[in-house]
Amino acid sequence: LEHNWRQKHRVPGRTPCPFPGLASGVLEMRVKEGSKIRNLMGFAMARMQGDVSGVGVSGGCGLRQVVFSGSGRAVTKTITCAEIMKRKVGSLHQLTKLRYKGVREVWESHEGGASEMTVHRTVPSISILLSKDPLDPQEPGYQPPETLKLSTLSNPSSRGQSK
Repeated sequence: LEHNWRQKHRVPGRTPCPFPGLASGVLEMRVKEGSKIRNLMGFAMARMQGDVSGVGVSGGCGLRQVVFSGSGRAVTKTITCAEIMKRKVGSLHQLTKLRYKGVREVWESHEGGASEMTVHRTVPSISILLSKDPLDPQEPGYQPPETLKLSTLSNPSSRGQSK
């Protein structure tokens, strides 16, 4: 938009969870453009690793599933959060869903008056389900847990040494 307009507010469209049939105790992390990864990961890691004090989950074994979702400029940050969790928790099954969602933005003029403009945009959105329990490998967007490549870790002589 031109320089004499400023964004007054933004109303994201409501979209249902792309993973039907999830258990009721799944942690949903909504990643925003201004979210701090450190804060998001601190909260999510504590829940997945069993520090659920005051949340009502008994046993202290942690949650089994978490969903990271973000749209627009938060898509890359959402992917980063999921990758960090996969690396730190390990053995997590992943299911990724991409889609578009509508956003309504209201802009107001700097030149005074009651001049407003509403803009409807379509932005990309991503939802990533990470699960300690197996997921359907036939589902589009499924990624199995990563396995460590022991051959490169246990054989340091194979890295760049000449005879």
